Order: sequence, then C-alpha cells, then structure tokens
Amino acid sequence: MAGMEPRQSLSESVAPAARRSAIVPIREVGARYRPQIAQHLLALGGHDRYLRFGYAANERQIRHYVDQLDFERDQVFGIFNRKLDLIAMAHVAYPADMAQLGFAEFGVSVAPQARGRGYGSRLFERAAMHAVNDGVKTLYIHALSENTAMLRIARRAGATVERQGSESEAHLTLPEASFSSRVGELLADQVGQVDYWLKTEASLAREVLATVQEVREAVREGRHKSAS
Repeated sequence: MAGMEPRQSLSESVAPAARRSAIVPIREVGARYRPQIAQHLLALGGHDRYLRFGYAANERQIRHYVDQLDFERDQVFGIFNRKLDLIAMAHVAYPADMAQLGFAEFGVSVAPQARGRGYGSRLFERAAMHAVNDGVKTLYIHALSENTAMLRIARRAGATVERQGSESEAHLTLPEASFSSRVGELLADQVGQVDYWLKTEASLAREVLATVQEVREAVREGRHKSAS
C-alpha cells in the first residue's frame, strides 16, 4: 500500500513493556470519573483537540464523546497528579464492527504541563497489556500524519504505520495472553490503586491541616480583638 512504512520487529513482548509502565502509576478509570475526563479534555487547546480527535472538537462535541463512553465495553486508563487531577488518559475502544474480529482502537491525550515524561508511551504499554489479556489480536491507532508524538509511540512498539495523505493508521499485532502478561496487569492495577489511595489520603491530610490553620488564625484574630 502506498505510504506504508516498514514494520519494525517486536523486540520484546507486551509483558516486559508493561512492567516498565508500573513505574508510572496508571489507574483504571470508571464511569464515576466522567467529570474529570471532561475537564481534562476540555482543558486541551484547539490544536491538541485537533490532534486527539482528528478535528477541532468544540465543547459540545467533547462532552458528547465523554457521555458516550461505554465503560462496560471499553477501557479507560488515567494518570493523576498529587492533587488528583487527571493529567493523562488513554481510551481502548472496541468498535462494534471490529471487536468480534479481535480489533481494538487506541487513543491518548496528555495535559500540556505533563508532557515530556513519557506518559503517552506508558499509557500505550498499559493499554496494550490489557488488550493482550482481553484477547485482542490487533491494536489500531488512527492519527493525523502531523501527530508525530503518537506515531512515534506506535513505531517504537513495533507497529506498522500506513500513511494516506493527512491521515495515518498504525496497527500493532499483539501476542497471545500469558501467565506473565496477566500477572503484569494485576501488578499494574495494584500499583495504580495504591498510588491513588495514597494521593487521596495526602489530599485529605492537606485539607485537614488547612482547616486547622484557618481555625488557629480565627482564634488569634479573636484574641487580638478581645485584647484591644
């Protein structure tokens, strides 16, 4: 096919790649996180939205996308900062006309302030690990040809990239699930859950300290007024 780039050989299975992703805690995101997902996507600039969706998505279109997320069928993964803001997310979609054939699609977005840390690659590895264990045979990435960051992630994973003018399509053939890949996903899930719990506890502790400080300031102010 015209525009096809030579496919790199897979130098490693998904399981070893997934073990590296455990360095960055990644959490499975469910339906109750729709508001955070919407907030994350709406915070993207116009060009970033264009690269993520393939068109300059407006607020209405983004909210429709978030409302249509099927958490029973698809899988969404997220990376949260210490304030529990969603700073990067990946969506593994199972289109109705492709799922029975063992195909899934991958999409990712990273907040501008969180780029340069390899989050896109780590989310891809995590998504690929889940896809392997879910019996997916081929993971597809549809991207604009100018989305060099996304295409670079795909190439590094060994995906075949085919260009058709302004658009590109990458597809990665996945290995079969193994004991190693299943244990790897279990470990990644645990790391993500523990990290989120620790950040939640830290956030609550900060709120308590802030409340205590406010009370102290109020008491001091009251004493000052009484003394005067």
